[in-house]
Amino acid sequence: MKWDNALQDYRHYLKLERGLSANSIENYSLDLIKLMNYLNVNEIEVSPVKISDKTIQEFIYNSSKSLNPRSQSRLISGLRSFFSYLVFEDYRNDNPLDLLESPKIGRKLPDTISIDEVDKIIAAVDLSKNEGERNRAIIETLYGCGLRVSELIDLKLSDLFFNEGFIKVTGKGDKQRFVPISEYTIKFINIYKDQVRIHQDIKPEATDTLFLNRRGNKLTRAMIFTIVRRLTEAAGLKKKVSPHTFRHSFATHLLENGADLRAIQQMLGHESITTTEVYVHVDRSHLRQVMETFHPRK
Repeated sequence: MKWDNALQDYRHYLKLERGLSANSIENYSLDLIKLMNYLNVNEIEVSPVKISDKTIQEFIYNSSKSLNPRSQSRLISGLRSFFSYLVFEDYRNDNPLDLLESPKIGRKLPDTISIDEVDKIIAAVDLSKNEGERNRAIIETLYGCGLRVSELIDLKLSDLFFNEGFIKVTGKGDKQRFVPISEYTIKFINIYKDQVRIHQDIKPEATDTLFLNRRGNKLTRAMIFTIVRRLTEAAGLKKKVSPHTFRHSFATHLLENGADLRAIQQMLGHESITTTEVYVHVDRSHLRQVMETFHPRK
């Protein structure tokens, strides 16, 4: 088995068997490509089936010189996944990373902004410009529904169920969920949709796409990041704010106001409750308030 063939087969497996998104597949592939490049540079001729744990450990050791613990842990996890695939397909009898420990890393708490800072960013939108109403609707949707960037740019007109108070969201691995949407957010989407978007020349492939660029086509992830960065600067905030910051803030503010963690999990589209539990650590004062409110011996 050659490395290039193994990589191609692995990518098919990640897409078809595990249902991962294109971005996740690229990240897993990059981990393997780093190992392949290392073997080429050092003229080590060994197949994926025959490579030893010693060779992989030497690769990890050399890579760790330029990687922080979190990136190193991510690399080990990605390679472990690849060799688990080879074991699953009966190409190997063992996973050479089974005994390799990942570095200890602290749990990274998500970056959030306050409700006041959200309002400042939205207030910074220049509504006199053609893209103003669209950009306001984009920020309101990111924060009001807690969407990932990919979910936002893939949102379709046919996904809007405003009468029922929901939107249909396609998340990681093409898994769909219904997310509640407030009348407040609906108002700004409708303003953009009915007063701005309707006057655009729309590309045939984007007729059902909600948020469009000036050429009438689907927005890119990079463009959403640019919109958020520019609005953050215009609002005078001296902190790094990304589209994902609104998703984190959405979950944190819901939790602070007494929302059930399971409900937040469903709205965010997390498979495991442990992923959602990170928001419990963001504001511990909320936990104190819950205890004082609900404990029988308060």
